[in-house]
Amino acid sequence: MLFYPVFPPPYMLRQYPPINPTLFLQSAATAQMLMNDASIILKRLASSKTFATSVMSAAQEGKKNEVQRMIESLGIKSKVELYFNPDGIRFTLSPPPGAFLCCQLVIGLRWNIFPISP
Repeated sequence: MLFYPVFPPPYMLRQYPPINPTLFLQSAATAQMLMNDASIILKRLASSKTFATSVMSAAQEGKKNEVQRMIESLGIKSKVELYFNPDGIRFTLSPPPGAFLCCQLVIGLRWNIFPISP
């Protein structure tokens, strides 16, 4: 018959650091700024067929600098890294250069759906 102690031995008790929400609060505030910038990007893409077409066209032609310029022309404060392929585009928003890197926001948008063969 096996005997299991009611409480774990002292060497198995995990010690947690004291709670200090300062960094957590700063991260949440910075994430709100990233969300605001994401909202600016998405609003423009959703409301301007001309802008969306220009972004898609430049991306499909591999003109990453042009896509970057168009996104930054929207007046956002966040640093934006872009990745695109024939299926869509991904934006990774980070705090601006020089700011504390506490969080990121990633948005993926599709513009092509290739049929899947059975």
